[in-house]
Amino acid sequence: MSNVYRIEASAACDELPPEGTRRVIDNQERVLYDNYWIKTYPVPADSLLGKKSLIEALARRLFNHTEHGLNIPGCRLGDARQSYQAETNAARRRVKAGMLAGALFNRATDIFRRLVELQADGVEIRTDNALMRECGQCLLEAMDLGRFVLHRSGEEGIDELWGEPFRAFSIPIEDFYENRYIKIGQSMRAIDRIADAMVSNFGRIPTFESVEAPIRELANAARTKVETLRTDADIFDVWSHLVTAGERLADFTPQAAVDSLDAGEKRPGSRAHSVSDGVQLLRKGRDLIFYIVRARTPMPKSTGEYIERCEAYLASGRVPFIPATLPA
Repeated sequence: MSNVYRIEASAACDELPPEGTRRVIDNQERVLYDNYWIKTYPVPADSLLGKKSLIEALARRLFNHTEHGLNIPGCRLGDARQSYQAETNAARRRVKAGMLAGALFNRATDIFRRLVELQADGVEIRTDNALMRECGQCLLEAMDLGRFVLHRSGEEGIDELWGEPFRAFSIPIEDFYENRYIKIGQSMRAIDRIADAMVSNFGRIPTFESVEAPIRELANAARTKVETLRTDADIFDVWSHLVTAGERLADFTPQAAVDSLDAGEKRPGSRAHSVSDGVQLLRKGRDLIFYIVRARTPMPKSTGEYIERCEAYLASGRVPFIPATLPA
């Protein structure tokens, strides 16, 4: 299944509607970004309660995709800051920066929660309220420290996850949703870049030449999932399709080397490529697509490195080792 509507690259440029154009397609409103018609959802009321719910959801999402151990309670902000400032070891200081960011994040959500409770009791909360300013400052500092934090895969950080709560706090919810559609379009583009690289490189290796179908199926399912919220009625079909498509790619069995012979002569690359390296590289691509889908945010560093590894595998028959790099 694939409900994603994409404008093909062959379309004439003067025929493309501008970015942000909305249209009803098959009884569903969609918005155009990055040549994808992305499913839209109703915007919640722009209130303290609406922002509280959004920021709490973003907090759960953030800690779900970043390194373990960062979800420090806001009540321990002072301890986290003291430990970070006293640390002299560079590696441990990086980790403690992430822990401090987590504590700042939770302090901000604690404040917001209390403000909503006060508002529910009839207390007027102005934007220049001292607690509102402290909440914004906590989110801003957490965003700055977030550059030290890696994605749970250990491959790169996703600064976007740390910036989203501050944007949700500081701009209208309608504008926040629009920004998310932009990121979803970028995520869809990243998924297609990964899939195209896999097809382009593995498709030229005889033992892997039949792998295109499961790759395309996974990419189609991934693009559909990245635009679908968990509250959507279709989520059960969308998620199960993505998981099973990923399983089919992970279980792909390359053709035996003997099947790569053409009239008794070895075809180019038939025995030059390590099958085990190729299978592992396919699974890495599957994993990277899942990371992007779940975070709903592109991962440019990981995507670029993965494409380079696919090209190196085609050229050399082996997957080069790329050492992990920490954020600057």
